[in-house]
Amino acid sequence: MTSSTFLTQEAAAAIGVLRSALRGAVLAAPDPAYDGARRIWNGAIDRRPAVIARCADDNDVAAAVRIAREHDLPLSVLGGGHDWGGRSLREGGLVIDLSAMRGVSVDPRTATAAVQGGARAGDVVAAAHPHGLAPVTGLVKAVGMAGLTLAGGYGLLIGAHGLALDNLLSARVVLADGRTVTASADDNPDLYWALRGGGGNFGVVTAMSYRVHPLDTVLSGLVLFPITQGRTVLRGYRELIAEAPDELTVMTGFFGGPDGRPLLFLLPAWIGDQTRGEGIVNRLRRLGTPVTGQVGRIAYQDVLGQFDPSVVNGRHTEVRTRWLTELTEDSIAMLVTAMTRVTSPFSALFIHHFHGAAARVPAAGTAFALRRDHVLVEIVASWDTSSPAGAGGGSTHGRWARALSEGLAKHALPGGYPNLLGGDEHERALRSYGGNLARLLELKRQFDPDDVFTAVPALHPAMTGNLTK
Repeated sequence: MTSSTFLTQEAAAAIGVLRSALRGAVLAAPDPAYDGARRIWNGAIDRRPAVIARCADDNDVAAAVRIAREHDLPLSVLGGGHDWGGRSLREGGLVIDLSAMRGVSVDPRTATAAVQGGARAGDVVAAAHPHGLAPVTGLVKAVGMAGLTLAGGYGLLIGAHGLALDNLLSARVVLADGRTVTASADDNPDLYWALRGGGGNFGVVTAMSYRVHPLDTVLSGLVLFPITQGRTVLRGYRELIAEAPDELTVMTGFFGGPDGRPLLFLLPAWIGDQTRGEGIVNRLRRLGTPVTGQVGRIAYQDVLGQFDPSVVNGRHTEVRTRWLTELTEDSIAMLVTAMTRVTSPFSALFIHHFHGAAARVPAAGTAFALRRDHVLVEIVASWDTSSPAGAGGGSTHGRWARALSEGLAKHALPGGYPNLLGGDEHERALRSYGGNLARLLELKRQFDPDDVFTAVPALHPAMTGNLTK
């Protein structure tokens, strides 16, 4: 045990019980694997749980939940580890680590995928690809599929097939009382409704069944423009997505170029007729004078690797976000200006396109309530503390992200995307549920009355009084 680690009597007792009860590994501070197990994507997170239970199966998960409660340990669930706020790790708590539960199997006859709770998006894509099928995922392969799904799941198939959560057919869940139940349209339908947008507030999702779609290749690729053309290109982007058919979803944003100067990117995904798609892609290129524009038919799984160089484990990161009905002249100016003043070459903006099938789901159909066309602005401040790019520390880079978010607030819809909100943004997270909040709170009281599971956002009654009056 290190000098900076102190185990309470209850925590020490819990470790002993866990080691006798679980098939999987149980890691505490003296164990060589402990430090590696508590490191997640965001290097700014340096929390020391009392114990990490690397569960091997559902029985391990149920035992870990029971033992955490019996020994009064705060509980958290670690899937892909890409929540920038680090809520998968609680200081002095018990972490249910699902990283050993990453199995995926695909049934091409039913076009479904059976996915364990620790699987990454890339695991599901890789399993579906040999069958000419694709799941709805985000853009980063390393992100946990369960965490992505439970709060939303924006991606390049959103126009044709909705959010990731719209493709969740069922889930196996370990509840706070230790029971394992199935949630689907037929079994525990209220829980199924809550899981699709309510985050991990209701239990530990150990397995999921997803709808996957016939899709081998897409017309896609990055079209890059100098930042000096940012306003012109974003105006054209606004016009193009306003009339985009379901077959087309286009992401845009900014990231650092090879010379350190930001570039604006367009990333289209067209899954319809080839000839028609080529016309649309040519229109994208004509929005400005591209630095490069490598677009063609590529495997869907390769599209998801476009941002891998930007999503590096260990960098320090702060994320802010806004929902906008559209990119107004003012918001376009703010975005471009912010990127000309960016404080780190690793920082970026990602603008996600929400439309089509996702927008046709009734607002009350799932806990995720924002079902109108919009764009999601993701503001990512990222810096490497071991290089000159980290000069100024987190306060400088985080302040850049917060200032842009605050500037966009006057153009924004209420609430925000829970998967990207910070721990200091409880009210915004709760407002994201709109008219669904009251039902979600009632189901929280039903399935987790003792608030064992605290996820994104935390559904604490004390935080919601003013919102439900």
